[in-house]
Amino acid sequence: MNQPISHHDALIYVMVTMSAVDRTMTDAELQRIGEIVRTTPVFRDYNEEKLIGASEICADILQEDDGLETVLELIRTCLPARLYETAYALGVEVAAADLHVEPEELRFLAMLRDRLNLEKLVTAAIERGARARFRTL
Repeated sequence: MNQPISHHDALIYVMVTMSAVDRTMTDAELQRIGEIVRTTPVFRDYNEEKLIGASEICADILQEDDGLETVLELIRTCLPARLYETAYALGVEVAAADLHVEPEELRFLAMLRDRLNLEKLVTAAIERGARARFRTL
């Protein structure tokens, strides 16, 4: 799949891949994706009705040989660099949504960080913020 996708779709691909990478898409993760699309300023001009279609396309790509590699490359090439940190933050939000982060999710975050050439200090700060937001007693 070499077709470019919109920056919205690239961000959705991050979230869908994060949810699917451990082979279990939880209700909490799917709800969080919907909330993010409805409330995050970067999606202000996005037609929410396209969310399911974009999610299904991403899932189809992930099923192909080298699907994860393809998705990562689509994210990198179709997302403006100024949204790289946003993409990482959205991935972290979905990973934290069910209050448990699986090793596969951590591995995907590392792959995303490396693919987007994000500084480790920046990603650590994003992760720390998510831990604070999702912490319970």
